[in-house]
Amino acid sequence: MIDTSRLADWMDEQGLPGKGAPLEAKYLSGGTQNEIYKLTRDDFTSVIRIPPAAAPADRDKGIMREWRIIQGLDGTDVPHTEAVAACEDKSVLGRSFYLMGYVDGWSPMDHREAWPAPFDTDLDARAGLAYQLAEGIALLSKVDWKAQGLQDLGRPEGFHDRQVDRWTTFFERIKGREIEGLDVATKWLQNHRPLDYIPGLMHGDYQFANVMFKHGAPAELAALVDWEMGTVGDPKLDLAWMVMNWPEDMNSPSAAEATYVDLRGMPNRSQLVQHYSEISGRQVDDLDYYLVLAKWKLAIVLEQGFQRAGDDVKLQSYGPVIVNLMKSAADLAESTEYKG
Repeated sequence: MIDTSRLADWMDEQGLPGKGAPLEAKYLSGGTQNEIYKLTRDDFTSVIRIPPAAAPADRDKGIMREWRIIQGLDGTDVPHTEAVAACEDKSVLGRSFYLMGYVDGWSPMDHREAWPAPFDTDLDARAGLAYQLAEGIALLSKVDWKAQGLQDLGRPEGFHDRQVDRWTTFFERIKGREIEGLDVATKWLQNHRPLDYIPGLMHGDYQFANVMFKHGAPAELAALVDWEMGTVGDPKLDLAWMVMNWPEDMNSPSAAEATYVDLRGMPNRSQLVQHYSEISGRQVDDLDYYLVLAKWKLAIVLEQGFQRAGDDVKLQSYGPVIVNLMKSAADLAESTEYKG
């Protein structure tokens, strides 16, 4: 639990609203990476994001990296949480942390069983959720990251070379089994490159789970959240990450099962990709490259959890998912006409 007394003193030192008033902290969510609390003090509401006490030491650097991105989004068209204040002094709460504005909205993660009204029954309104999701990263890709002070956030030069080398090395370190299609997809990625690579700000784990929407219709993004994987790289990987399991036939039963949310009533993959292209100004003729990369990378990321599963039923369930992802990556690599 947050030490509200020490946090209140620090907030007073920062000149934040509510000086002298009681500070209340309500736990919202958390895990091994970060914990999130809603802070209320008089009429001032904010959110604190802080690594748990037992998190590795490098999470303090990670939390400040997130803070830099949120700061860098100020003044842009990207829906984001307000950057309030940050603290690297571990004597305050034991870990580095930052405060961001409270978003009065809703998360799809809280509605995995059914979309909230009116999106539960109004399929025309539901389509807007998908288009807004695509617009979020389209707008993010247009941010002038150098002008926003993020020129040293990542290493855009050689981004695609490093992706293959980094995750191949990672897999060899955790390897516990052979995965069909891995060699095929890896070799294809090594021998192909995007048609054009224009560096930009990217989220790194873009999906419905990491956005919030404003209440009511029409659908409107309130904020992109969870910037743990944010960097300067290739924004079109965010697009592929978002649509890698998105159906082309939205009337098929798979539209309700392709992801953890019900996609029925939403635009199909081609329509969504075209919308991204129109908003971002980026061509998408080489999307297959990014889809292969996204599926291949996700399979390797999930494999780490599977190898550590033990008696964890959830992690054990990754096994066939990983196999299907890698097979899909290899099949797409072998069938694509893109020869970049």
